[in-house]
Parts: sequence; structure tokens; C-alpha cells
Amino acid sequence: MRNMWATLMVSQGTPMIAHGDEIGRTQYGNNNVYCQDSELSWMDWSLVDKNADLLAFARKATTLRKNHKVFRRRRFFEGEPIRSGDEVRDIAWLTPSGREMTHEDWGRGFDRCVAVFLNGEAITAPDARGERVVDDSFLLCFNAHDHDVEFVMPHDGYAQQWTGELDTNDPVGDIDLTVTATDTFSVPARSLLVLRKTL
Repeated sequence: MRNMWATLMVSQGTPMIAHGDEIGRTQYGNNNVYCQDSELSWMDWSLVDKNADLLAFARKATTLRKNHKVFRRRRFFEGEPIRSGDEVRDIAWLTPSGREMTHEDWGRGFDRCVAVFLNGEAITAPDARGERVVDDSFLLCFNAHDHDVEFVMPHDGYAQQWTGELDTNDPVGDIDLTVTATDTFSVPARSLLVLRKTL
């Protein structure tokens, strides 16, 4: 559940969330309960206490999205450097070894790992006053393997230092991690780490 919630919060577009998702409520596979007056559509408020960690995680991930416009872009990514002189793209897909993915890498389904760089300095849509929008840059490290995987941070053209913001492996999303360019670190099995550029 935490992986799905976090993926929604760092994805572009409107997150599609049903009432009670943040506390683990289920509709038992029925995605259309508007006409049901039964347990399918009722809120079980006891889940607030029962799944307090999930609620805390959902709050943390939602706050991260709310506070960073890079997760709420109004225009599509271009996959290229946005301004002349920019060294990195607005979005980059990286292998666990820290290098940009090639066409061949996309065909290697057994890898089950990817890192995504979101460039907060390459947001092309202006704000409501027509001003340039600048945000922090983020690295999203996805590991769908059933075992931990070593990731290598990309070169310092992306960032000199990264700090952990969210870890889906932790019940409430806490993470105590600071890494520098080309450092190696472990991403737990079946988890997503969200790292923010700090230098």
C-alpha cells in the first residue's frame, strides 16, 4: 500500500484516490460503489487507529507532493536540457549503476530497478504571475526485486549531495540517509526511496 501511495504522490497528474485509501479502507474489488449502501461504501473509522502508521505515511507523502511543484508540473516533460548551458535533462531515467538508461536497458525486464531524476530547475510552466518556477530536484529510486539492490548515485552534474525524504520500507516513511555523488547505497526490496538534492 505504501509503494502505491508514494508512487501516486510523485507521479505527474491528479492522484486518483478513493475516500479511506489513506487508512487502508477497501471496496473489495468494486470500483463503482456509488449506489451501494453497504460495507462496500461505508467508512470503518476504527481503521484510523488500526492503521495509524499508514495514515502517518500518507500524510508525509502527501505533504511532500504539496510542498514541491516538481511533482505537480503543468506541462509535459521534454526529456532534454531545458535551457542552453544546462547539463542535465528535465527528467532522466537511470540504471541502478547511476548512468542514464539506453534503449537496450529498457528491454531488460529482469532488472526490476530504475531511478528517475526530476529536475526542479527545469519546470517550464510559469506560476500564476508569469514568474519562473524553481523547485528542489529529486531522485526516485524504485526497487521491485525481492531482495535489496545496491544503487550508485549519479555523477555530480545531477547533484553533489542527496538527502532522504521518504522510504516506503519504513511504516511511516522515515529515512535517515545522506549520500554524495557516486556513493553506493542499498535500496530495500520492494520499496521506493525519494531523495532530495541538497547540494
